[in-house]
Amino acid sequence: MIKNERIDRVELMRTFIRIVEAGSLSAAARQLETTQATISRRLQSLETLLGAKLILRTTHAMKLTDDGERCYQHARNVIDAWLALEDDLQVAEDEPVGILKVRAPHAFGQQQLLAPLVSFLHKYPQLSVEWMLNDKSVDFLSDNIDCAIRVGAEVDPATVSVLLAEVPRSMVVTPALLSRYPAITTPEQLSALPWVAINTFYQHDVTLQQATGESCTVDIVPRLSTDSIYVARNTALADTGVVIISSWMVEEDLRAGRLVEILPQWRAAPLPVHLVYPWARYYPTRLRRFLDLMREVMPQIAGMRRPEAE
Repeated sequence: MIKNERIDRVELMRTFIRIVEAGSLSAAARQLETTQATISRRLQSLETLLGAKLILRTTHAMKLTDDGERCYQHARNVIDAWLALEDDLQVAEDEPVGILKVRAPHAFGQQQLLAPLVSFLHKYPQLSVEWMLNDKSVDFLSDNIDCAIRVGAEVDPATVSVLLAEVPRSMVVTPALLSRYPAITTPEQLSALPWVAINTFYQHDVTLQQATGESCTVDIVPRLSTDSIYVARNTALADTGVVIISSWMVEEDLRAGRLVEILPQWRAAPLPVHLVYPWARYYPTRLRRFLDLMREVMPQIAGMRRPEAE
């Protein structure tokens, strides 16, 4: 019998859900920023409270009992209802509160999205945002985030994915580098040029298309591969190679003549921009308001456009 511990049933259920979804007590402890002993004590408290064994544990494995399976489903419903209640009582006129944890790509997160983010914070003074920049794939549970802005990534069917905008791309090179090669008049000739690859989007070949719908895939040999569009732009400016890059990133370089566009009638497909978040029965107001903001402002941000599919 566990004594001298205040039983917070909601917290016990939240902990149990995290244990199940994280896959172990130690992983749940890391995500909840507490000790494994605390997690174990909460699980024991819940089992004592319910009078049922919920999880079978060995040294290397963890398995839900039948009662544990039923408890998990009920606990999810209870927590979703509790979150809705908290949100409804704490929010005046549907104003978001709490902390919203967002992951965004480095380039967008440092430049394009800062102005609307600051406006968002000014509009909702009771809301805080953790703004984390990372271009890697998202694991919402282990990364402990609410939503992510993804550019060019494949949609995960296990998540909710909202298409916000498209990012046009340009194929560019310095005039000095281009002058060292015969005039480029067809896509096939691009293979002879040195390249800078943005390996998030292309590595060993590039696919181009015309407005007529005709497409062409060209093999390339990168002198440099990188996952940073800043590095790609700067190395292209240093006469390293051709790069296919978000048009907004090189707009000023093109105007100033530091870069030129090759075969402008042949273009790489624009990159889709999605807001992605895990499926749930209930979404807090802060997430819903952020989604509304992104839907409104993303197509209007410099270098973006509304999806052609719309």
